[in-house]
Amino acid sequence: MSDGSSEEARWFVVDGRRWRRSDPTLPSEVEERLLHHLGRGRSGVRTAKRAGDEEALAAARHRVRVAKVGLGERGDPWWEQDPDVRERRWTDALAGLDGLDGLDGRE
Repeated sequence: MSDGSSEEARWFVVDGRRWRRSDPTLPSEVEERLLHHLGRGRSGVRTAKRAGDEEALAAARHRVRVAKVGLGERGDPWWEQDPDVRERRWTDALAGLDGLDGLDGRE
């Protein structure tokens, strides 16, 4: 597992665009849940765009944003955060995402 000390551990490039990698310290179960929410959000964005539903689009984009912050792909760089802040980041993100559905983390 990478500690994020190299540029290669922090970023990847697709079609000339640099993207931040997910936090490598995420526990696998947490990463799985965040990716599930991210997929639901992305699907919701596509559906809302097709339907022209601006309210649903905003809600779906919010889900995507919160999932990406939880993964460490948005917000403060994960490699600049201490372990407690990193854990609080993903814990808060999951609580918020699960709360969107009124869930306690199980689907």
